[in-house]
Amino acid sequence: MSAPSGVQRAGAKAIVARFACVAALVVADLASKKAVFAWLDPVTAPKLLVDRHGHYRHEVLGEWFAFMLSWNPGMAWGFDKLPPWLLVGGRVAAVGFLAWLVAHQPRAKRWLTIALVLILAGALGNLYDNLFMPPQRDGATFGSVRDFIDVYFKVWDWHFPTFNVADSCISVGAVLLFVSSFIGGREHAASSADSPALP
Repeated sequence: MSAPSGVQRAGAKAIVARFACVAALVVADLASKKAVFAWLDPVTAPKLLVDRHGHYRHEVLGEWFAFMLSWNPGMAWGFDKLPPWLLVGGRVAAVGFLAWLVAHQPRAKRWLTIALVLILAGALGNLYDNLFMPPQRDGATFGSVRDFIDVYFKVWDWHFPTFNVADSCISVGAVLLFVSSFIGGREHAASSADSPALP
């Protein structure tokens, strides 16, 4: 399928740069997981505080922001009702589709491209844990995702679901994806205006 008139496809350098950004974000996610999980290892960890809910936490910025080790076998928010093979298979399919989208976004759609890069990086970071980390449950087929960022709202005595860098990428990417639906038309219009008219 040919690109619509006035739409400039991304060149090879731009595509390489996009996937380099994906790789850098995945490395940041995996490195942060490895470092924090090693640092807070139950055997070698510094003395951890135990809150009223029995959570072992290392406070970073007061009570509200801390590191707390958590293994998530399911999706975001602790949702693990899907069969593991369906969950991981869906993530593999999503990664493939997102990679195709990242490679084929026109130059003009900058915000959409950034959103897709973030979401792809987050999906890859969590998929790595599923495929290469040892299962944490008896009889489990796939590894659980490592989460460690804990945000606590004292006024409600409530912990936000523990997350990681990959989850942050996905969340920010989702917001940008929503925003890009409003500004994408203006980006395309500006790009078309700068392009020479085709006969």
